[in-house]
Amino acid sequence: MPIAFKEWAVTVRALAEGEQLLTLRKGGIRETGKHFALEHDRFFLYPTFDHQRNDLVRESHQPELRRALEEGVWPEGEPPARALTTDGGIPQPDRVRIRAWAEVAGAWTVTDRRALDALTPFHVWTTDYAEKRLAWKRRHPLHVLLLRTYRIPRPVTVRVRDDYGGCRSWLEITRDLPFEGTPVLSDEEFDRVSQEIAGIAEANGAPAYA
Repeated sequence: MPIAFKEWAVTVRALAEGEQLLTLRKGGIRETGKHFALEHDRFFLYPTFDHQRNDLVRESHQPELRRALEEGVWPEGEPPARALTTDGGIPQPDRVRIRAWAEVAGAWTVTDRRALDALTPFHVWTTDYAEKRLAWKRRHPLHVLLLRTYRIPRPVTVRVRDDYGGCRSWLEITRDLPFEGTPVLSDEEFDRVSQEIAGIAEANGAPAYA
């Protein structure tokens, strides 16, 4: 079965539009040992509204919160506008749209706030969100993944199953999905940015993930 990486709907949309290149992960309570493990190097991006918080998305990207509702399908239409201003106010949809997949182009473990601050331009979260991720379970490093994202030709709608819920990174999707499509950034642009990110990680003592 196809493997998907679970991430906030607004983040998936940013990745699929080339507005975000990194994702951050420590691990969730429904993962083995409650720690993140990079188990796959290619996967689909599964949008979720679990724990999505509007106050942890940078102000410049706040308009995308409304547009990110397009990633879900609710039986009675989209949630009302007020749901966007209430953390946890967006119920899980019956189905979600899978419109992109990604491959891991680089991975580092970060323990220093300075490294995290220097990587801020490559994601849409607030500095506070990133620092909360770093501070949680402080003895364990934060995993920073550089993703090369591709849009599939036509979005595929999948049913939201009960076992997809909770704090987990990896899901098995119960229908076929195509590993095909167009990269959201050209080869030249992605190479330039990925070298910049790798340089930041190296300069701030963030070791490559093994």
